[in-house]
Amino acid sequence: MFRSVLMSVALAVLFCIPASAVSSTDGLFETLQANCGKSFQGTVVRAPEGDPWRSAKLVMHIRDCSDTQIKVPLHYNDNHSRVWIVTRIEGDRLRLKHDHRHENGHSDAVTMYGGETAPGDGAPGDSDADFIVDAESVKIFFDNGNTRSPDNVWSMAVKGTTFTYGLVRPDLDFMAAFDLTKPVATPPDAWDLVSSSHD
Repeated sequence: MFRSVLMSVALAVLFCIPASAVSSTDGLFETLQANCGKSFQGTVVRAPEGDPWRSAKLVMHIRDCSDTQIKVPLHYNDNHSRVWIVTRIEGDRLRLKHDHRHENGHSDAVTMYGGETAPGDGAPGDSDADFIVDAESVKIFFDNGNTRSPDNVWSMAVKGTTFTYGLVRPDLDFMAAFDLTKPVATPPDAWDLVSSSHD
């Protein structure tokens, strides 16, 4: 009898515990954490015809990773101005902000814009997230004469070994995909790391 009980407990441990472990490590945030320090080249899979992003060299560099925040510079050819900032927030949600800098490290007039997921979207183990533009970002856009971006919805997802970043609004459907099985050389530092001595 005792041996049967032990066997039952062992089977429960064997078949129940790994399931939660697998789901948590396959999530979007967890995948970025697991690849911290690596860089991956991307290709545009959806964009308007003639969009210069279609022929650009894109590299994402996952860096500055903690339990609550990850920074991911997006290098566009020789332009190193863009950094995605993904942050865990209350309600099992995620926030995405875009930090835009000039080559001297100074912030662009349009920077730190983005959005948040709906409650529960972006919880640990979730493989995709949709970021709905927030009120602060809408104000940034209007203050700078941008009347298209207040309808932005950004997305990030991990499907198998592919990471995707997307942006949709009435006049745009954009998506870039990055192969996480093929790390590449890390580009020069993003411009948010430019020394403050330039001030």
